[in-house]
Amino acid sequence: MMKIGNIEIDKPLVLAPMESVTDQAFRIICKRFGADIVFTEFVSSEGLIRDCRKAMRKMEFDQEERPIGIQIYGSNETSMEKSAQIAESMQPDFIDINCGCWVKNVVNTGAGSALLKDLKKLEKILVSVIKSTRLPITIKTRLGWDKNSINIVEVAKIAEQCGVSAITIHCRTRDQQMKGEPDYSWLALVKSSVFIPVIANGSFDTPEKIKHAFEKFGVDGVMIGRGAIGKPWIFLQTKDYLNGKIYKQNMELQNRFRAIREHLELSVKIKGEPKGVIEFRKYISGYLSGLYDASRIRAELMNYKELHPILKRLDEYEEFLLERAEVGKII
Repeated sequence: MMKIGNIEIDKPLVLAPMESVTDQAFRIICKRFGADIVFTEFVSSEGLIRDCRKAMRKMEFDQEERPIGIQIYGSNETSMEKSAQIAESMQPDFIDINCGCWVKNVVNTGAGSALLKDLKKLEKILVSVIKSTRLPITIKTRLGWDKNSINIVEVAKIAEQCGVSAITIHCRTRDQQMKGEPDYSWLALVKSSVFIPVIANGSFDTPEKIKHAFEKFGVDGVMIGRGAIGKPWIFLQTKDYLNGKIYKQNMELQNRFRAIREHLELSVKIKGEPKGVIEFRKYISGYLSGLYDASRIRAELMNYKELHPILKRLDEYEEFLLERAEVGKII
């Protein structure tokens, strides 16, 4: 049973914080498809203390999303302390500190995975943030800066000593970015070195991989990132598989289109038109992946800016695919 503050969940499946992906609409869809815990997109500590509207908006969430963590990032301990207090005012279930972002613009400020090169600074930030809030603090990090400086065990021990409630490990180094194979072998070593919950992350895109992580490495939870884009039902599929059921490899056509519509309508409800339609475009490719004539339909859908025309076109496409299925053609 994994415990973070008042949260107690057995083998939780967690939606990863992903910039420009895990907005409120996507988080709600993933919750409805079985995600146990979700995170906001990461929020700049400097943006928060300057009362930046965009940064503040990233922290907004609906009660349906609980339990939810707000993820913050930064390199200045005072800014991180103040931003944690601002995040606490939004009343999330916990606050997460990003210690793993590989993006150059973040690393160049000394934040994200740059903290893996300065563990004294990391420790100071953790102590400052934990002292500044009553909420549980978690961290998300990587194995190390590169293959020659893997220090995840030391990082986990520092985090635990500072009072961090859980650690999520993306099983790649910073210089790998999102490329190459993750090295999951470090998970068991970290798990045997600390008592706080360890959550695995990094290319967990099938129920089989996720079950393997629980069984072989003894992790407390698994975080799913890109594997959920366009396939939010991976959470339900995985829960079926973990419970010994045969899960459906492909979502039934009608349920897939129902999910697309529900997600799109949520996006528009939260953001309005045309923003809600335009920002939904990034998910279309994933939702339509593998369907007949998907590339042409995707290109067409990218031109819409209003809700009802795109819903009408989705209805037509679904009807077309169902007719093909009735006569035995590939959909």
